Amino acid sequence: MRALTPQPRLVEQVYHAILTEITEGTLPPNSRLIQDELAEAYGVSRQPVQQALLLLRSHGLVNDAPRRGLVVAALDEEHARNLYKIRSVLEGLACRMAAENGAARARIDGPAIIARGREAIESGSVAQQIEMDTRFHCFLYELSGNPLIAETTKPHWDYLRRVMGEVLREGDSVPGALWDEHAGILDAVCMGDGDAAEMLARKHICGASDIFVARLKAQREGRIAASTKSMTDCA
Repeated sequence: MRALTPQPRLVEQVYHAILTEITEGTLPPNSRLIQDELAEAYGVSRQPVQQALLLLRSHGLVNDAPRRGLVVAALDEEHARNLYKIRSVLEGLACRMAAENGAARARIDGPAIIARGREAIESGSVAQQIEMDTRFHCFLYELSGNPLIAETTKPHWDYLRRVMGEVLREGDSVPGALWDEHAGILDAVCMGDGDAAEMLARKHICGASDIFVARLKAQREGRIAASTKSMTDCA
């Protein structure tokens, strides 16, 4: 953890600092979040830390634990699955509208985002991969010309970042395949093909959901198996 320089919107800085550590696995599920320790680590007072933790709790990223205070929340497979179901519809709409309204800008600005996304994979940085994935989808929302799409999805992006972080830390071929799909979606948008853009976007989100939720389930079952073995060994 590194100290933060006091600036306006300090609560937001602390919020994102804690979220980054949760997403990157530095603060794994069930880690205690002690205000005094966080304040000292970030070089801030307790007040912005307290407010940031309350925001994280309201977004389902932090939970109250009996006799332990606040802890990092475990990811909920069903919640993640439901988020992706909603996203598949909104992403399809966004990409259809992007093809109808933003094909020219997509041709100009889109390839650079795809290139930076692939560079993020090569860097091995989970934070950069998540940042560029988010940037790509937000770019499509901008192209759609419908600001309500971005407003509707914004409250859920931090939870989705956590889901992506859990999977991307395993470091296999999934990120590359996802960016191949991004490139296909962008091609459809650039051609102004709303039908193809919507179909590819919905397929992309449903496929990502299947991968991510399956990984979360496997991780949960692995933790249960490890815990059971530990108790058996101690018996």
